[in-house]
Amino acid sequence: MPTTPTAHPLAPLPLALLPAAPLPAATAQAERLIALGVPGIAGLDPAELHAAAGTLPPGALLVVHPDRAPVSALAPLLELDGRPGFVVEDMTDVDAFGPAGGVELPADAVYAVTGLDRGDGMRNWSPAEALPALGAAGRTPLTLGEGVHWLLQCPEVLERNACFMTVGSRLRKGDGRLDARTPALWISNGTGRDGRERRGAPKVGWCWAGNRHTWLGIASAAARVPR
Repeated sequence: MPTTPTAHPLAPLPLALLPAAPLPAATAQAERLIALGVPGIAGLDPAELHAAAGTLPPGALLVVHPDRAPVSALAPLLELDGRPGFVVEDMTDVDAFGPAGGVELPADAVYAVTGLDRGDGMRNWSPAEALPALGAAGRTPLTLGEGVHWLLQCPEVLERNACFMTVGSRLRKGDGRLDARTPALWISNGTGRDGRERRGAPKVGWCWAGNRHTWLGIASAAARVPR
């Protein structure tokens, strides 16, 4: 993985946004989550997902709050070319990663996220460089749970050498400082502790917060919409 150079080659603005893959219709998103068993994970009646889908803004992503549907439970539901998703072995505390970078989640059990962007225009940016630029552009960094929900609906968003960090989630230590890890979603190469059988599988992992990666964008959204 590339290390962090001392100076960033790009000006922080303007922020280049690329068109996202079209999301399924709201009702189809609800049905997808129901088929995957997410209501059982979240303690929700399937009717609640249908009701939330009925209020979804056009082109928005349906998201179940991480307090109800933690990433550790959702990651195995990810799938790419028949291979299930997984969380890396050195991220057993994945569910302790909470909103950061100015992110405030709606209190609702189900909410919407609009204006998704994979962050291709921010490849080779560090999270520290990206957050001010996103804020200046009126954008909000995607959380890990939101990124997982996106891939549950649109697995094709994850492409080799074109994956993304979710810098809206960070782990805060007991002393108030942020853990140095930043969550990311990418495709396993089947090396090391991942195991050869996981080659090509969607992977919940992490990167050092100060590093840049040419193959990782920094995903963001326009807004979060409560029910």
